[in-house]
Amino acid sequence: MSADVERWRLVLGRYANGQLGSAPAGSAQARMEAALDFLYGREYGGRGVRGGDGSRPDQLQPGGSGASAPALVTWLSEVRELFPRETVEIVERHALDRYGLTELITDPELLERMEPDEDLLKTLLMLKGHLGEETLAVARRIIRQVVEELRRRLELEIRAALAGRLNQHRHSPLKVAANFDPHGTIRRNLKNYDLEGRRIVLADVLFFERNARRLPWDIIVCVDQSGSMAGSVIHSAVMAGILAGLPAFRIRLVVFDTSVVDLSAYADDPVDVLMRVQLGGGTDIAKAVRYCAQLVENPHRTVLVLVTDFCEGGAPTDLIRAVRGLAEARVKLLGLAALDGAAEPFYDKAMAGRLADEGMEIAALTPGQLASWLVEVTG
Repeated sequence: MSADVERWRLVLGRYANGQLGSAPAGSAQARMEAALDFLYGREYGGRGVRGGDGSRPDQLQPGGSGASAPALVTWLSEVRELFPRETVEIVERHALDRYGLTELITDPELLERMEPDEDLLKTLLMLKGHLGEETLAVARRIIRQVVEELRRRLELEIRAALAGRLNQHRHSPLKVAANFDPHGTIRRNLKNYDLEGRRIVLADVLFFERNARRLPWDIIVCVDQSGSMAGSVIHSAVMAGILAGLPAFRIRLVVFDTSVVDLSAYADDPVDVLMRVQLGGGTDIAKAVRYCAQLVENPHRTVLVLVTDFCEGGAPTDLIRAVRGLAEARVKLLGLAALDGAAEPFYDKAMAGRLADEGMEIAALTPGQLASWLVEVTG
């Protein structure tokens, strides 16, 4: 399909199918058309205009008067990944001013009544640059509320994983279920075996001691802030905040698109971090990795956690070279396609595989699982 035809398809939208044919399913062209139709299909809602397939636009999802927060997040991610920044700004302005797509979150009174959750948080992060001062103040309170709830859920799990491995040669008076010693408990209580009841009476329950750990390691968390990574950006900010509260670690937090921003000074406050991220834009992973390499002071005591979908916007060879250099310096490398528990995260498997060949471990983890991994590689 020529560039001229592609442009006309974007201009005509769904009405181009009859004369110009359909773009291949799943192609960038088809995604761009769907993203524009999601918004501009509203132009024909209620006018009785039929689409190229005989349908009424107001009967389709894009023809509705609004969108749920998850749908809006997905749409914003698509627009920001598929179009140049100048085009994105125009489309977002039309969504806000012409179609009132974000009415629910730009009205502070309505926003106050919405249920705070991660989907709403993602939407607010996407659109915070468009919010007025009063609405932004409400948004910040909601962001802090959601972040604090997420932090409470994750902190116990993360701290437990980082507390140290079980010492299977010593027992502790602290009765912690995760440290239960079943075999030792049975051996200790065999003398209490009840012949008549055919059972062991547990008079003394044993729990392993955990080794006290001090990990003099630098942890560099490098996070892709493209729109599709919104969930992982949130969890990375919370994870960094928890690790920053542990005296045995020095945390560096870096976010990137085509630019690199060092947010290490704010790592202890996830809300400050999230208010500074700019979701969307292109992706230059190599540039971010090269920046992180400059932060390495003791390679043998440094872990780089790269959170990205591995969809490199620059030259792949530059990224491979940067990762190879860190691996040769003996920096511990982990590439995460997701850090928010996503069951099947989208990522460039070919690029991830090439980085794995250079020595980077590749996974999709929760923050708790990441903490366990840190214990393994730094033990």
